Amino acid sequence: MQADDLAYFDSEEFHAILNQYEESLESGLPVYIDADDLADIADYYQYNGYPEKARSAIDLALEYNPEAVGPLLFKAREAIMSNDFETAERYAEKIEAVDTLEAVYLKGEIMICEEKADEADKYFIEQMKDIMTDELPDYIYDVANIFSDYELHDKAFQWMARSKGDNSDSFKELMAHTLIGLGKYKDGERIFNELIDHDPYSTRYWNALANAQLMREDYSAAITSSEYAIAIDPNDPGGLLSKANCLYNLANYEEALKYFKRYSEQVDEDELGHLYQGTCLINLGRFKEAVDVLTKARDIASPDSQFLPEIYQELAFGYCDLGETDKALQCLDNAIQQDSDQTNIEIIKGHILLTGERIDEAIGHFKEALKLSECSPKAMLRIIVSLYDNKYTVTSYTFLKLLLKDMDDDWTDGYSYMALCCCNLGKNEEFMHYLKLATEKNPREARNVLSGLFPKGMEPNEYYQYTMNKFNKQ
Repeated sequence: MQADDLAYFDSEEFHAILNQYEESLESGLPVYIDADDLADIADYYQYNGYPEKARSAIDLALEYNPEAVGPLLFKAREAIMSNDFETAERYAEKIEAVDTLEAVYLKGEIMICEEKADEADKYFIEQMKDIMTDELPDYIYDVANIFSDYELHDKAFQWMARSKGDNSDSFKELMAHTLIGLGKYKDGERIFNELIDHDPYSTRYWNALANAQLMREDYSAAITSSEYAIAIDPNDPGGLLSKANCLYNLANYEEALKYFKRYSEQVDEDELGHLYQGTCLINLGRFKEAVDVLTKARDIASPDSQFLPEIYQELAFGYCDLGETDKALQCLDNAIQQDSDQTNIEIIKGHILLTGERIDEAIGHFKEALKLSECSPKAMLRIIVSLYDNKYTVTSYTFLKLLLKDMDDDWTDGYSYMALCCCNLGKNEEFMHYLKLATEKNPREARNVLSGLFPKGMEPNEYYQYTMNKFNKQ
């Protein structure tokens, strides 16, 4: 969705139309609103996770005006999301009779969704010859935005490079998102800071800045940015979600849970908030509550939700920790039906069966996972972690030693678990060796795995020296 659209959703003009629509529905009186305004309302509902409300608004719009471009575009994109490209093409033909340029954008979008991005690129370039000179900057921006929407950031950047002298906030915002998509986080942050200087009360800018900082794993800065968004609007879903994600990544599950709850209070129909409430509760050992909230996440998720596999997997962990092994396995069977990673499912099944002391069955699933993954080191590491979680500490230590000695210097995973095994087994020299490697090679894993050994809030880069000082005092 374009930055201009999001800005419009924040405007007083749009909220006046939205309020008029919702008041009419509530009172039961007829709705007298333009069809394209109803399409905007539908887009707003869709963007904020209310698909049924969006569909009602668009159906009403088409009743009023079957040829209105906005509602036809909405229906076309609905067809695209269902991979019904023939229907989408038919809508494109209808739109072409009314608005040639919108039809061009839609046809290119269909090609992208058919995995023909290069063909779409050539098509957009070919159409440029029919664009008036004064309309060219808008055309370039719109095409770049389409590629950005589908996370084709390299192509978005190439199109933006064609623009001459566009210094608008919307162009800057799109460039910032594109740079962040290309992994150039600092450059994207710099632009968002410029935009914030221009409009310091934009929750959208603050949230985008927070997300860029989150991607860069600068959690402290990301929390600060999300707090600015929350200060501007205490009920801003983006700010609440950003802060919740930061706290979760810092393993501060108690506080993260509070903010995921606040997010769900604002966007109750979004399964994501309920999913991560459940994940926090599992990490806090509150398994019954976790199952209840994850069940809600499952029930409100649409059948094609990208989060369903993860919901079923977390439900499986919840039931596992409650000792309900068969229910946990059923959840994993449901996850498989959602096209989940089969190797991942086999490892989780093995873990659940191991927890339920069904050791022979667990070994069978672990073997299957290794077969499917062709004995990938990542699959082996996850099996070793499962053994550790189930108190097979000596076995975990032995397997980790074998795994890590064959790894190249650029391998970063597993050192924190090895440090933990050494700590539990009283192998202090080895513990110090692997602690140093863990904090240098993979600070995120070190925080997630080892933070319980250190004072709350301590950063991974402080773990080694803290432990050295502690041993020296003994």
